[in-house]
Amino acid sequence: MKLTSWNINGIRAVMKKDFADSLAALDTDVLCLQETKAQDDQVLLALEEISGYHIYSNSAVRKGYSGVAILTREAPIEVTPDIGIDEHDQEGRVLTAEFPDFYLVTVYTPNSGSELIRLPYRQTWDRDFLAYVKQLEASKPVLMCGDFNVAHTDIDLARPKPNYNKSAGYTQQEIDGMDNIVGAGFTDTFRHLHPDTVKYSWWSYRAGARGKNVGWRIDYFLGTSSFVEQRVKSAEIHNDIFGSDHCPVAVELN
Repeated sequence: MKLTSWNINGIRAVMKKDFADSLAALDTDVLCLQETKAQDDQVLLALEEISGYHIYSNSAVRKGYSGVAILTREAPIEVTPDIGIDEHDQEGRVLTAEFPDFYLVTVYTPNSGSELIRLPYRQTWDRDFLAYVKQLEASKPVLMCGDFNVAHTDIDLARPKPNYNKSAGYTQQEIDGMDNIVGAGFTDTFRHLHPDTVKYSWWSYRAGARGKNVGWRIDYFLGTSSFVEQRVKSAEIHNDIFGSDHCPVAVELN
């Protein structure tokens, strides 16, 4: 079973950038999308020519903002939006699909923003989201994926020193949030299988960053550690696939 996650930076925009060809090239059983920037009916309309997948989405109250979706060949047991906290559930950031032997959670973590104006909210989010996935884990293993909006360690971004505690996505508070996820028993699948590999999943549109590979790894698959050890046989970053400022990341399960 291959699972892929991709922040597409707008479902209607990416559909105009060979999305169908990219999906065919990925040949994935499940595709989790973040930042659809569309309401649920607009997501379905944009994907109406995509066949072979059940489609689920969770949209923000605010139109054209945030939003996540799951495309899956196998129908899940149940699909649940949000995390049950009204403060967070206005922005369409989480969608959970229950499969027979694990939960799959796709998440679009809030960005701390310019001037780090949303950093306090981000810290509240990190705490509440971790509590949510731990609650799920009480029933069965959890595999979570998406844009976590943080580079975890120095190896995960091209220019760590000038960005540390200055740029959203590489403050100590955000790093602590990821440390807490790992400390709670979840494993970063890519770093587990590729401990020293320098590879990024997001590049700024400015200054030709992608062409120069001045990027950040902020898109992850993280799973219950025992599940990762037993079931995850590969983890990849598909930086040869374009259409967004992010590229897809993927895992394959035994």
